[in-house]
Amino acid sequence: MGPLRSSAPALLGAAVLLAGCSSGPDGDTEKATPSATATTTRTPSSTVAVPSGVALTAQGSALAFGDPARVIFESKRNRGTVLRLTVRSVRQGTLEDFDGFILDDRYKQKASYYYATVSVRNVGRGDVGGVGVPLWGVDRSTTLLPPVTFTTRFAPCPTKELPPRFGPGDALTTCLVFLSPGRGRLAGVSYRPSQQFDPVTWTGTIRPARRAR
Repeated sequence: MGPLRSSAPALLGAAVLLAGCSSGPDGDTEKATPSATATTTRTPSSTVAVPSGVALTAQGSALAFGDPARVIFESKRNRGTVLRLTVRSVRQGTLEDFDGFILDDRYKQKASYYYATVSVRNVGRGDVGGVGVPLWGVDRSTTLLPPVTFTTRFAPCPTKELPPRFGPGDALTTCLVFLSPGRGRLAGVSYRPSQQFDPVTWTGTIRPARRAR
């Protein structure tokens, strides 16, 4: 795929309260920031035990939406396990989906918006709870796009991090929001825990945005 570059921060701030949402205890508006835990500084290594019968997906694998990948994941808390990651589908969003949020710069206003439905299952032996799902978007200029993390519910694509405890056998399905600057087009979704790791990438048909009712 070639060298990947990190994008500018994708920041969203809640300005108008949405149904079911509330402001902070001091009346401050809630914030949404890019996930700081979508990737790690460590390289998957043999120090993480791979259970018998679990075959890791090779680095550099090109997968289709719906295909699972089994990868070693080590969090910044020095915990590791094997995750089965599946990018099930990707749908394009619209600026109107962010009604009630401040998009206060051109990066946010002139972006393309994508929603990825993903599932995660812990098929290893460790507990890596309390972190973001370790996936990035990749646009057609090979820029890495961090998933946006919301502190208030975003109805078109409800996003959840892994629960505080995410041990062997635990599973989660969630939705990740990617903003591609300059109306850029999403090329795929990537697992790349370090610069040295040849990423595992999912591609497929991206569904069009849902029409407003």
